[in-house]
Amino acid sequence: MENDMIPLGRHDRFQFACGPDVPCFNACCRDLNQFLTPYDIYRLKSRLQLSSSEFLSRYAVEHLGPQTGLPVISLKAVPGDDLRCPFVSDAGCQVYEDRPASCRTYPLARAITRSRETGEITEHFALMRENHCCGCEQTRTQTVKEWIEDQELEHFNRFNDMLMDIISMKNQLHPAPLDLREHRMFHLALYDLDGFRRHLQENGVPEGLAMDEAEQSEMMADDVALLTFAHTWIKWALFGKALSK
Repeated sequence: MENDMIPLGRHDRFQFACGPDVPCFNACCRDLNQFLTPYDIYRLKSRLQLSSSEFLSRYAVEHLGPQTGLPVISLKAVPGDDLRCPFVSDAGCQVYEDRPASCRTYPLARAITRSRETGEITEHFALMRENHCCGCEQTRTQTVKEWIEDQELEHFNRFNDMLMDIISMKNQLHPAPLDLREHRMFHLALYDLDGFRRHLQENGVPEGLAMDEAEQSEMMADDVALLTFAHTWIKWALFGKALSK
């Protein structure tokens, strides 16, 4: 079998299963090149009962995305020849219920396009058939829609779409590299959620994004609501002047 990308519609069926009885079980958790989204980081740090800064220090490395110029977080592999995920064991994933979006989505790939006229998002899917993966040789079948539901991808996809919106705005409104201050703001808002909460407690919500006291208190107590606001905040911080023209 050669590596292939096969386009699929939301209701198309594909053949795939993964588990301890599949010969390549855990193989995809090695030779790691694992990007983490802001929502991935929130789920993992909460699962491990770490602050966001502790999680980033222990388990992540940061670099600049070559195409976006934005800070990108990758999972730090265990030192050694196989570059394995720090959360994999012989029995499988130790953080399975809170595993990253890319782990859940595989063997599918998901991309989106947004209408300039209506803002409506259109999803595009493809099945990745790779030589190292025996999952596509299993007998289980499901539709793309069923896979998304089974892997509980709704929240992951929603936050990924918010991040893609920021990347699109960056390309259109701020094509130059971020300066040091902007870089730190992006990291704070989207990757260091606990640090972002402290920032708002010390500096308040910007006037342009004002909310009443009850709404602010509720947001501060809810990580998901805070992360949602963080995406709005970083748009305001990076592109506010351009958006107001």
